[in-house]
Amino acid sequence: MKLIIINGPNLNLLGKREPEIYGSKTFEDYFRELKLQFNKVELSYFQSNIEGEIIDKLHEVGFNYDGIILNAAAYTHTSVGIGDAIKGIEVPVVEVHISNIHAREDFRQHSYISPNAKGVLFGFGLKGYNLAIQSFF
Repeated sequence: MKLIIINGPNLNLLGKREPEIYGSKTFEDYFRELKLQFNKVELSYFQSNIEGEIIDKLHEVGFNYDGIILNAAAYTHTSVGIGDAIKGIEVPVVEVHISNIHAREDFRQHSYISPNAKGVLFGFGLKGYNLAIQSFF
């Protein structure tokens, strides 16, 4: 099985940014743990702060992977383009958010990703990525 995790803006700051919301572990450290736990899965990771790069990556992997785990971060609430990119590819996408987006600011409660996603996980911290991987079995 071939899966990719795609993270959006500011998630490169995990471990430093707002640890009360996002925790103190870097995503790179967590990703190493995921690779060990799911050692039979070909698991890759991509992060960008640039909307167009995320769309390009979705186009690149959207026809030849078994699944995409996407945390579009702030672009979740603003990017019609990322939502359209998911509509245009064949690979199922699971939307993940570390925090409970419905317990945050009003603008964070709308997602352009969710209508096109296989499923949505939010509020479970980094464990949401683990659950997303499990959803492909």
